[in-house]
Amino acid sequence: MLTNFDLTEEQALIRNTLRDFATEKIEPTAAENDELQKFPQQTIQELAGLGILGITVPEEYGGSGGDCLSYILAVEEVSRIDGSHGLTLAAHISLGVYPILTYGTEEQKKKYLPPLCDGRGLGTFGLTEPNAGSDAGATQTRAVLENGCWLINGRKQFITNATYSLSPVITARTDSQTKGPHGISAFIVPMHTPGFELGKKENKLGLRASDTRELIFENCRVPNENLLGEQGLGFKIFMNTLDGGRISIAALALGIAQGALDKAIPYSRERRQFDQPIGSFQSVSNMIADIATEIEAARHLTYHAARLKDAGQPYSQPSAMAKLFASETAMRATTKVIQIFGGYGYTKDYPVERYFRDAKLTEIGEGTSEIQRLVIARHLLGKLT
Repeated sequence: MLTNFDLTEEQALIRNTLRDFATEKIEPTAAENDELQKFPQQTIQELAGLGILGITVPEEYGGSGGDCLSYILAVEEVSRIDGSHGLTLAAHISLGVYPILTYGTEEQKKKYLPPLCDGRGLGTFGLTEPNAGSDAGATQTRAVLENGCWLINGRKQFITNATYSLSPVITARTDSQTKGPHGISAFIVPMHTPGFELGKKENKLGLRASDTRELIFENCRVPNENLLGEQGLGFKIFMNTLDGGRISIAALALGIAQGALDKAIPYSRERRQFDQPIGSFQSVSNMIADIATEIEAARHLTYHAARLKDAGQPYSQPSAMAKLFASETAMRATTKVIQIFGGYGYTKDYPVERYFRDAKLTEIGEGTSEIQRLVIARHLLGKLT
């Protein structure tokens, strides 16, 4: 389904280029990578060669100088074929690259952004902990300043791109006397820093070709120059980072939903029961109509949030709305598509069961649907307690 949405020529070119790339390069191995939990390193490197890994980064730091909507289009298009590629790209740019680009010093940007853009390593964001998920203010990882270096101890969980990361951005509590969101700072911790190691690889329901691991810090010492932003403002940094990240998860969900619909339409034309295509039955055609309508609405919300971000306008509430609606649309769409395929949809002979498994993460990652409703309500009602 092609819709203009007033895209510029450059944006339309990015969309069409990534659509062709996903179909030709990603689709042939998507099912195998999912089955084997194999990270698609070759195609990720090819995306780097296309300038996609640095799509939102100015050219002076090795990027392509594109806007947020161009990036969202890229995530959507690769996710139409494989959600694992979409998540890898979303976590790299929104969570790994964005905080350095936005809050880093000039020295930090010149040091860390070029290799992230050219694919020498991927961006990673270490926020979630075993006891700090939705309640990110409950961060227990500690950082203590000793002789000009920060000594970091703690664990981060469910971290995307961890194995292939170059310079993870993590959060740690730097004020032990303060609880909640205050007293948390952000740090850049290069891979192979002594005291920093990777934990177990997660065996996941979906998005199995994306890389997800623990980050473990045991007396990990980083210089003070690796503090990202001001000390004590880490909570503000990662909340702002998540606002933008939610647009990318909306795009991930949007792509998965569209990919499922793309498979359902020809199947509904070709599959015959009772001597006629199943698409001729109203129960099936109604599902197709509902899925297409919700996808179109999700696309409007997602592109709108991206355009607000590009325009420098507030986008926290619109990004939460886009992420909430698109993720729940993806779950409804993939559930209905499996129903359309019937028993075949429940097998691995068709990709729709993979889309179904992949869609669930979009209702959880970067803030659950419940957290999105909380964010939206607080914007509308204000803080009541």
